[in-house]
Amino acid sequence: MAICELSGKKPVIKNLVSHSNIKTKKLVQPNVQYKRLFSKRLKKFFKLKLAVSTLRTIDHVGGFDTFVLNQNDQNLSKRALKIKQELVQSIAKKN
Repeated sequence: MAICELSGKKPVIKNLVSHSNIKTKKLVQPNVQYKRLFSKRLKKFFKLKLAVSTLRTIDHVGGFDTFVLNQNDQNLSKRALKIKQELVQSIAKKN
């Protein structure tokens, strides 16, 4: 099953509606790919399974670190939660 590790996007069941209004259920998968993202604060690369729409959102928000810090803990995977904890610890050390 394709699940994004940062946004929690997963497959959705949708209806295909024909011209005669017959509804057929179809499973639609998100476009999930493995990507290496660089954390400026931790100075490390992380390889995560991400939806392409999440990558665009990361660019829009202003970077990987800010996106992970602002993301809800329920949407993050275990690996992403560990990255978020490292970021919080590095911020606490700096202050």
